[in-house]
Amino acid sequence: MNYGFLIALGAVAAIAPTHARAAETCEGTPGNGAAKLILEATTLRNSQGEVAFAIYPDDKSRFLAKGAKVGRARVSAAKPRACFWLKPGHYAVAQYHDENGDHKFNRTLFVPKEGFGFSNDAPTSVGLPSFDAVRTALPASGAVIRMKMRYRG
Repeated sequence: MNYGFLIALGAVAAIAPTHARAAETCEGTPGNGAAKLILEATTLRNSQGEVAFAIYPDDKSRFLAKGAKVGRARVSAAKPRACFWLKPGHYAVAQYHDENGDHKFNRTLFVPKEGFGFSNDAPTSVGLPSFDAVRTALPASGAVIRMKMRYRG
């Protein structure tokens, strides 16, 4: 078992309390060349809690580290979504299903109890996906990224 995987997702949970609440409006400022990025979680196992989305810059050393842009969406929505205005470029995105709304990535003996996923639906069968597998483009025209939620337990 790759424990770094769980520690990294825990880092996403640790920064989530300082998140930008993502609801009807987009975080950030439109204009000045900003592109609209919409993140959407799919395949959730229930309609409880929230989904936390974390956006990382195009820097391998900052992937899954503190300092990501974070948005949260209630799962009661038909499709939990978060929206951001960002400079066009490349980013990496992680998500987790905070089923009990405690802003923590819950696990039992290092096995995730809550769902998680990454941009490009990068595989996670043997630990964390590589930064390159998760890296995705945000063109000037904007983008919608749909990510499958995966559960281990």
